[in-house]
Amino acid sequence: MSSSESWRGLGMVKETYTSRPAHDLKLEGIREKETYTSRLDCILDKNELSKEGIVFLLKLDRREHLGRLFKKADEVREEYIGEDVYVRGVLEFSNYCRNDCLYCGIRKSNLKLRRYRIKPEEIVGIAKNAVSSLGFRTVLLQSGEDGYYTTEVVEDMIKRILEKCDCRVALSIGERTVEEYKRFYDAGARRCLVRFETSNKKLFEKLHPKSSQTKNSFGRRVKLIKRLGKIGYQVGTGFMVGLPGQSIEDLAGDILMYDRLKANMAGTGPFICHPDTPLACSNNGSFEMSLKVIAVTRIACKDIFISATTALQSLNNANGRELALQAGANLLMPNITPKKYRMLYQLYPNKACVYENPFDCANCVKKVVETVGRTIGRGYGDAIRK
Repeated sequence: MSSSESWRGLGMVKETYTSRPAHDLKLEGIREKETYTSRLDCILDKNELSKEGIVFLLKLDRREHLGRLFKKADEVREEYIGEDVYVRGVLEFSNYCRNDCLYCGIRKSNLKLRRYRIKPEEIVGIAKNAVSSLGFRTVLLQSGEDGYYTTEVVEDMIKRILEKCDCRVALSIGERTVEEYKRFYDAGARRCLVRFETSNKKLFEKLHPKSSQTKNSFGRRVKLIKRLGKIGYQVGTGFMVGLPGQSIEDLAGDILMYDRLKANMAGTGPFICHPDTPLACSNNGSFEMSLKVIAVTRIACKDIFISATTALQSLNNANGRELALQAGANLLMPNITPKKYRMLYQLYPNKACVYENPFDCANCVKKVVETVGRTIGRGYGDAIRK
């Protein structure tokens, strides 16, 4: 066959393809859509999700497919958790931190930030008010990694809160030694939140420079989380969605980490860049991707407690927490920090609720739960997984 004949033949093939009837092309599109939908149904019906399946779900972008994902997550939540939404009051008692994490607004190198520490006596009083006046049954003590609060001081705060309040005390105070966390447990703390932040070791190390006093080793962080469970804590952990350099495969690995760490609670929220950090010019994480991560976490981990985070509300102040509750979440963590300190504890900018007082936040939580047709859980809301 001559060269000219070859080109004519190729032209005929192209002409034949492009001149095919429109209904044939439409049928092909329908078949492709049916195949995609069948795969989605197959993945959603599986008892366990593979990493490949999780990646597929996180890549969903059509409205009807996202609707099916969120509906499935809500069904799993109803089956394994029920209708109760549990509430943890968060008390941010210090914004001093010896670490220098690149994404964090209270990193030690942020010299623009005015620092504060709440005295132990005031911390106990705030906790008492949250339990007796606002009705919260868990008080989460949260701070930067601040050595000012020694082991003895933290122990004493836990004991004094439990003497005055019928509640659970949870801790989110960063990396301390296993021996310290044992002492805090013996003092009465029963929950602990230490985020692994990302399952990608290289990304973790990029985000945690050597200028951090604890050096933030990924292996050390994971080992600590595992040890907390062995001590007896109900362990909360989590990661950020949309970190610079993060891939969808990384997010799938993050979701799988929850079961590997035997976590009781999952705290997942979008990365929001802070102007006074090295990541100031980075893009924020996606609200939609954060919702997908919550939904897939619910489907993958079933009976884990999942928080509708403040960061989600910060990206979507209209109904961020409501959408998270409808996508599989069952936990809200309102702020009980006095108003005068809230503006100073901004891990990220434009944080929701910084201009409100604890009473406002308590009422807001009730409205959020009522809006989605659920009830606030009574009792301590222990997250005990099977």
